[in-house]
Amino acid sequence: MTRALPILRRLGTLLAVIVLSTFFLSCLLRLLPTDLVDMILTLGTPEEKAALRRSLYLDRDVFTSYFMWFKDFIRGDMGIFYGTGGGETVWSHVTRSLPISLLIMLYTQIFALLVAIPLGVFTAYREGKKSDRIISNTLFTASSVPNFALAFLLIIVVGVKLKWFPTLEYIGFKDDPFQHFKHLALPCVSLGVGLAASYTRLLRTDVIAALKDDYVTMAASKGLSDSRILLTHVFRPASVTLLTAAALNMGALIGGTLVIENIFAIPGFGFEIAYALATKEFVALQSFIAITAIGYVIFNVTADLLIGAVDP
Repeated sequence: MTRALPILRRLGTLLAVIVLSTFFLSCLLRLLPTDLVDMILTLGTPEEKAALRRSLYLDRDVFTSYFMWFKDFIRGDMGIFYGTGGGETVWSHVTRSLPISLLIMLYTQIFALLVAIPLGVFTAYREGKKSDRIISNTLFTASSVPNFALAFLLIIVVGVKLKWFPTLEYIGFKDDPFQHFKHLALPCVSLGVGLAASYTRLLRTDVIAALKDDYVTMAASKGLSDSRILLTHVFRPASVTLLTAAALNMGALIGGTLVIENIFAIPGFGFEIAYALATKEFVALQSFIAITAIGYVIFNVTADLLIGAVDP
């Protein structure tokens, strides 16, 4: 029962975040200067507008309307895209775009860890040396550059001038695995450089502290090689903080991914949100916000559980 309490608290947090964020948006929709139904059916007849108003529960008070929408959302009935959306269901847009965003987040984390782990261990081992100072200063500079600014820089230099990587296209893994990774390289680097710099600094600090522990000195006195000491006796205990940061940053990556997708014209979940805003698809936007809130809390709950399992 004691172990279940943190999970129950997190689930309560999940529900509260979803309800508050979506209810706030529901209230904002009613405060729009133009009636929502008139925005959706500009040329509709009064009968069509009345039917749409009933289907969106806008003929009820705000609390009843929200409760009816939330019940439909839980059942997977998120409504449809009106106007330029061609009447497609919101759920079809979600299932098409969300896996792309999740892949970008996963690739970004892998890239950041592949860069951070060797650099973190190396700079810790070379603490105070010239190579340590150069790498640390470079990473500090890289972490201060916003990911959207880095994205534009990579597009101009690497994509347009050097033509090493494509910039404004997405290809699925099933269609062409090589081109899939090639097209997602720049977006993932844009998101991952800042993370890699942060992870490197965290790992460097923990490795330096671990190198000063007595058990490391004992291992060295027994004649163990430096590489074995670093990998077996230093990296494993020092990686707990790195794992914690990586797990918690999955939630933080959501916001960055939404921005990067629109810069690189990737048809992910962030692109769908921008499309819903541009075309005033506020009904779909309410569901998108709810899904984003769910994803953010789920990532953080999963991070807490993994951290507890790795370092009880």
